[in-house]
Amino acid sequence: MIRDTSAQDQVMSSPTGSTRKRSLLIATGVVALLVLLWWLSAFFSSDRSVSAERIRIAEVTRGTLVRDAAVNGRIVAAVSPTLYAPAMSTVTLKIRAGDSVKKGDVLAVLDSPELSNQLAREQSSLDQLEAEVARQRILAQKQNLIARRDSDEADVNRISAERILQRTEKGYKAGAIAEVDYLRAKDALKTAEIRSKQATQASSLDIQDAGLELQTKQSQLTRQRLQVADIQRRVNELKVVAPVDGVIGTLSVTDRAVVAANTALMTVVDLSQLEVELEVPETYADDIGLGMSTEITLGTVLAKGKLSAISPEVVRNQVLVRVRFEGEQPKGLRQNQRLNARILIEEKPNVVLVARGPFVEQGGGRYVYVAKDGIAIKTPVEMGAISINSVEILSGLKVGDKVVISGTDNFQNAESVQIN
Repeated sequence: MIRDTSAQDQVMSSPTGSTRKRSLLIATGVVALLVLLWWLSAFFSSDRSVSAERIRIAEVTRGTLVRDAAVNGRIVAAVSPTLYAPAMSTVTLKIRAGDSVKKGDVLAVLDSPELSNQLAREQSSLDQLEAEVARQRILAQKQNLIARRDSDEADVNRISAERILQRTEKGYKAGAIAEVDYLRAKDALKTAEIRSKQATQASSLDIQDAGLELQTKQSQLTRQRLQVADIQRRVNELKVVAPVDGVIGTLSVTDRAVVAANTALMTVVDLSQLEVELEVPETYADDIGLGMSTEITLGTVLAKGKLSAISPEVVRNQVLVRVRFEGEQPKGLRQNQRLNARILIEEKPNVVLVARGPFVEQGGGRYVYVAKDGIAIKTPVEMGAISINSVEILSGLKVGDKVVISGTDNFQNAESVQIN
């Protein structure tokens, strides 16, 4: 029987330092293996991987959302009347563009032979009508006298017939006059009474007819006077005067130019009354309204105003609105000076909100990516009001969530994305 070597084995003790080193290496390896397994699990569970430097993350908070609109605009004159030619004429300018003028100053003189001749013709017609009215007044008086005379004569004949009847009746009763003569006297009285009555009525009608004829002529005269006054006003307007204190803004014609009626001549700008004209995007057209507060930035100056007018039409996807300054007008304003403004549309306190970013347009307002433990997870949300800087969250997120607000275009609509 062959013996083994077990009798030759001896128990050897390991050095203390080697044991500790080996244990540390084993623990480090286990940790590294776990980290690797977690990373691999997260990597393979996400659809894509994106660098953290290419995205921007914001935290969901609770606060006051001020819904506003940032727009551009310019300074315009609140009062800037445009002067027109009242008729075809030759223009003689008395000023130049940029000149300061006072109310009532003569700016241009227009020469219109056609309008002057028309005034002369109408004035002649007016003189003729005045003479006709005076003549008709005399004729009316004569006609009234004739009508009264005829009425009075008929009345005298009636009275005479009454007296004859009285004498005839006495003679008839005394037997001195025949019955036939008595009856003839009675018939004569009746005839005189009828003629007197008709003469009185005819006299009244003649007087009314004369009065109506005179009234017709007077109406024609009044109409002609109005026409002459209108032409006289147009002739007076041939001398163009400044309607307000201001500056000549635009000259639309040159000196000694021949212009047609209603041609724009010039614009007078009242620089003491200025307003702001803003170009508001069409998307805000349904939200803005008269009286809304506006913050106007003019370089380093911040002014406040109120919306005073809104254009009813949309031009090139823009709605023009006018803003009137609150309080005193800022100093040093210039016509057509460019500026920035902020229209305060709505203020909603104590709402859940997050910073605004491209994610609003990219997700169509239906979902966002919530970042948690290095993974961006696609989460459905419901958005409310949107301001320049913030977005209201109605549901889907809570305060403290981290949302990817920019860079989501690299996610390509994946359900989850690894953030490296």
